[in-house]
Amino acid sequence: MRVAVVIPCFRAGERVLKVIERVGRDVEWIFLVDDACPEKTGELVVARCTDPRVRVIFHAENQGVGGAMVTGYAAALETDADIVVKIDADGQMAPELIPALCRPIVKGISDYSKGNRFHMSGSVDSMPALRLFGNVVLSFMTKLSSGYWQLFDPTNGFTAIHARVLGELNLSKLSKRYFFESDMLFRLNGLRAVVTEMPMKAVYDDEPSSLRPLQVVWPFMKGNLRNFLKRIVRRYFIADFSMASIELVLSIPLLLFGMIYGGYHWIENHGSAHAASAGVVMTAALPIILGMQLLLSWLNYDVTGQPVHALHLQLGELEES
Repeated sequence: MRVAVVIPCFRAGERVLKVIERVGRDVEWIFLVDDACPEKTGELVVARCTDPRVRVIFHAENQGVGGAMVTGYAAALETDADIVVKIDADGQMAPELIPALCRPIVKGISDYSKGNRFHMSGSVDSMPALRLFGNVVLSFMTKLSSGYWQLFDPTNGFTAIHARVLGELNLSKLSKRYFFESDMLFRLNGLRAVVTEMPMKAVYDDEPSSLRPLQVVWPFMKGNLRNFLKRIVRRYFIADFSMASIELVLSIPLLLFGMIYGGYHWIENHGSAHAASAGVVMTAALPIILGMQLLLSWLNYDVTGQPVHALHLQLGELEES
């Protein structure tokens, strides 16, 4: 399969030249998107890079990593590339791993492949503790909103996607800032695309990162909550309606009734010499127990209901027919 690479650039400078040098000859196109970089990385590459595969695209205004990737993806779709890889310009991702990253797609196992920094014990020893904590929190929220519960590092930006699947996405709707990676997974789940991960080492040098995990937790929470609600409505009430849908519908009012009823009577009897009657306790406890059982049953269905058939193979069969 023919491979194109997209490199979004903001405050990259000369580091991106080393990244380009390390991209193997199995890659046929390299799209570097200068996202209004204050260090003028794009101009630096034009002046000093002689690699004929490189094409530099300039943004007049900063659009964020998501905006840069949308521009790069659109350019890659105009080529004959079968796979489009995203790699950062700071050198924290090894370009030598691009063939391994693409392998599940080449074999027809997956549609979207991501790096996983948490696969091997000790692989994140070099990651700053604050950043590690932020990644863990953001990763769990992304699992919830995207539905890809099997992913261990969903916010990892080292990715590869089959061009057929990329062409099915509405690129204009993708988040333009740091929420891009999470939003990408949410929209891939809407297509029922298969996502896999590739083990990789976490590399953190002394270079400053423009991402501050604690600063983006709240925006990520809002974005993930919005996507979670959209996914639930679309998956369980529009695209399909199953026993899991009924379990979810029943569990929420049962839990709310039990907690509100029980809370009201607990406040009413607090400090009183009279304990709540057995009937009051059971009326509060039974809906909570039943609602929790239904919710756990739905969650089990959601966790195990991962896509298993590569979408790009199905799209290829449709093209041939």
